Amino acid sequence: MQRAQTGLRSHELELAEGADVAAAWDALVRDLPVIADATPSVRFARNGTYVGPEELLSDGDELAVIPPVAGGSEGSGAPFRRLELRGSRLDEGLLGELRALVAASADGAVVVFVGQTRESPGTAAPGQEAEAARFEGQTVRGLVYEAFEPMALSVLGQIADEIETRFGVCRLAIVHRVGEVPVGESSVIIVVAAAHRGEAFEACRYAIEELKARVPIWKAEHFIDGSVWMGSPARSGPQAEPRDDETRDQAEPRHDETRD
Repeated sequence: MQRAQTGLRSHELELAEGADVAAAWDALVRDLPVIADATPSVRFARNGTYVGPEELLSDGDELAVIPPVAGGSEGSGAPFRRLELRGSRLDEGLLGELRALVAASADGAVVVFVGQTRESPGTAAPGQEAEAARFEGQTVRGLVYEAFEPMALSVLGQIADEIETRFGVCRLAIVHRVGEVPVGESSVIIVVAAAHRGEAFEACRYAIEELKARVPIWKAEHFIDGSVWMGSPARSGPQAEPRDDETRDQAEPRHDETRD
């Protein structure tokens, strides 16, 4: 998008020592004012890795300016999709930004899911059980997430396609943290908007369940004197859709009689 506006594939900047991504963007806007309107929606990648505006830059860094993965405009019912892996904190500012971008005037429901690091241990990955036993009773100090980024983004795109097909929901954002995530900090934010609450809730639940089951993102729990990899083998495809009779069984309450 910015390339089409400026006619440029690249642009060199001279920045002061200790400049961050936000300073680089400000300098770029001064040189190329036509891109200023994109400020709320662009994301950045430093040397091929997504970073936040507070990321510090070094001499020779390549900073890529990335528009939203799929378009959409605020205040309309047009499709909007933002899928991202981020190496910086998922803070309240990002949460507010995503809510504003995803929700449109045609939407009657916005569902937000925030996953955060807890202090209690999870389930160790296969082969890590003995190592996990060493830390029984200890408190988790934090998590470290690693991802196979190109594939992770591809699978997130597949999940978003499935959400649109299954639930008719085409406005959503999924942002997942990579790197160190201390206890109490957010590791994933999902925001879904739809005309009705039922579809919004179902789409949000599907997004987090499929992400956990299929996206190549791994985590290690860190303790005071060691760490353990967590999780289970990845599922290679989407969860099967329930049959009509299964859907009815879930939707209709059962009235069982008990006889003496």
